[in-house]
Amino acid sequence: GDTYGHEKGKFSNHVWEDVTLHNSSLPPLAIKNPECLGLLHRLDGSTDVWMQHYCILKDGCLYFYASIRSTQASGGLYLQGYRVNEQTLSVNQSVIELKPPSEEFKTFYFCAENKTENQRWITALKMSIKKWLPLHQAIQDFMNRPLEETRM
Repeated sequence: GDTYGHEKGKFSNHVWEDVTLHNSSLPPLAIKNPECLGLLHRLDGSTDVWMQHYCILKDGCLYFYASIRSTQASGGLYLQGYRVNEQTLSVNQSVIELKPPSEEFKTFYFCAENKTENQRWITALKMSIKKWLPLHQAIQDFMNRPLEETRM
């Protein structure tokens, strides 16, 4: 079979999913070296209500917890391909917009306790997404570099 060869190509994704599944089954404080953490309010698109979550950002995934005492995540958002923007509502109020790579996915809106906190989350989200650009992209970039750069 051809199927085996196809499966092998998805290997890196499976590893990522295993890590994600493992992380989401842990209490929030057990996640090692989170890139950002704290309270975020998420807009529930169906009810237009802002729900508070304790959130942890790690390796391009945002984990949601009902509270800091939760034993496991209530959900997670894989941020691959999402764009992070700040939408200013007024002088001292803004929201974080997470725009999906394509129309079939929802746009997410979050807000932290204040504008400074929003900024901190935006910076962390952007960095986390950038760090987890698909591997093949990194390889492409490497292959396309001028030779001088790759020589030791």
